[in-house]
Amino acid sequence: MRLLALLLLTLSTAASAQFNGFFDQMFGGGGGGQQHPQQPQNVPSDSTAYRSNYARSHCDKFLCPDTLACVHFPHHCPCAWPAHEDKFELGEGHRICVSKGGFKAGEAARKVELARKGLL
Repeated sequence: MRLLALLLLTLSTAASAQFNGFFDQMFGGGGGGQQHPQQPQNVPSDSTAYRSNYARSHCDKFLCPDTLACVHFPHHCPCAWPAHEDKFELGEGHRICVSKGGFKAGEAARKVELARKGLL
């Protein structure tokens, strides 16, 4: 009789250990005492956050609209992702950021020149 009681106790403990996490996940924890951290919220799908940052940015020179960097002249604005973009200054104080591409160094510059000549 003791052997049977010991065997039932062992089996119930093993079943509880095996399925406890399963039932917690399926039924929302059921008072298991574990608190799951909240997932971060996605940013809104409008420009409210950007406009708020722009309004809080102070610059007595030129505030770059895409990076919110404060520079002396618009063509001095940095690219948002300098590790992945090459910056090219165009005429009349403008600049563009072009994705670094290809397998050869300077390929982005070559494509910008082809576009300037109307060949691309």
